[in-house]
Amino acid sequence: MMSRLTELDMIIRLGLGFLAGAIIGFERSSRHQVAGLRTHVLIATGATLLMLLSIWLPQEFSAMKNGDPGRIAAQVVSGIGFLGAGAMIRLGNNIKGLTTAASLWLIAAIGLAIGAGMFLAAAVAVGITLITLIILGVFERRLFPSERNKLLELSYSSSNPDTQKTIGILESFGIRILSVDMDEGIGKGKKKGARLRIFVGIPGTTDIAKLAKALKTSGKVERIEMKEKY
Repeated sequence: MMSRLTELDMIIRLGLGFLAGAIIGFERSSRHQVAGLRTHVLIATGATLLMLLSIWLPQEFSAMKNGDPGRIAAQVVSGIGFLGAGAMIRLGNNIKGLTTAASLWLIAAIGLAIGAGMFLAAAVAVGITLITLIILGVFERRLFPSERNKLLELSYSSSNPDTQKTIGILESFGIRILSVDMDEGIGKGKKKGARLRIFVGIPGTTDIAKLAKALKTSGKVERIEMKEKY
């Protein structure tokens, strides 16, 4: 039989829930995420309290044979999705905050584990979370740099620009070419130009100033414009 939950047990577990939320929340705050230290602390402490309540109710009302410690915990798991959705931000056609949303879901699970007395499992989960957010985050950024989708427009004074040279320059910067479109015969009078539209995926580490300078060398470029692609 499981020992009865005492007030001291509740205080210890709530304190550990607070600590777990503070550790993960501090990491998120250091990266200036929308859900940071206070949000993670509140979720972890709240999940711990709800798990304690789930255990305490059947313990105190043993005459009620329908007591189930898993009912409240199940509602926490489904309900945390609303907070996770609020942590995600749409920037153009990119979504930011998925990792923070996942950390909110995980910290709720850690809080439930602490509330249930699974201290070792909760500690291991906190350690794995920190490794994932900090160490794996560094490797991920190096191996798979973040990418922004942009519409690149180049206006030429010539009606027959060297598009292959332009594409070669973009590829040398590690930029993905998604689509290419050309408008020829643009301009008034005898002097006709061209406009090249390229839908590209630009790594977040790309030096835009160097890219613009290199594109200027592709031949008779009058203007370079970069826009968000929706």
